[in-house]
Amino acid sequence: MIEPAFCLLCGNKLQNTLYEDGHPHPVCPDCGWVYFPDPKVAAAIHLIQEDKVLLVRRIFDPHRGEWTLPAGYVNAGEDPAEAAARECLEETGVLARITGLHSVVTGREHPRGADIVLVYNAEYISGEVRAADDADEAAFFPLNALPPLAFRATRATLGVE
Repeated sequence: MIEPAFCLLCGNKLQNTLYEDGHPHPVCPDCGWVYFPDPKVAAAIHLIQEDKVLLVRRIFDPHRGEWTLPAGYVNAGEDPAEAAARECLEETGVLARITGLHSVVTGREHPRGADIVLVYNAEYISGEVRAADDADEAAFFPLNALPPLAFRATRATLGVE
């Protein structure tokens, strides 16, 4: 995780200080501003149709070429369920309706990864499956014949952890 080197309020150099919460934080010695990193939150769609799950194949590292649930980061101020539906539409062309929260998976897997992944159950509304955004393929797979899977959240959701 990259931390700021300079104070966002006054511009002075920050110093790593053991803060009152017991953790080291960059602190401004002049104005007292403290940097607290926010967790990265992602949202994913768990869409099953006729005993097949909708997956996308990644075009970026990590896990380039492996398959995952349609997912992405939640924007500041965005409802996570709406983010999951948005990511599904962007990556697969499928308009999905959220039907409920499936699971919450925590723990960052890689430096650019999410700390929290909210996985939502969804149902197909409309659209033709086609890959876009950061996926080069999108398809429904039988639950008993899954391709190589990326990410713990996908494997845990599909019960192959």
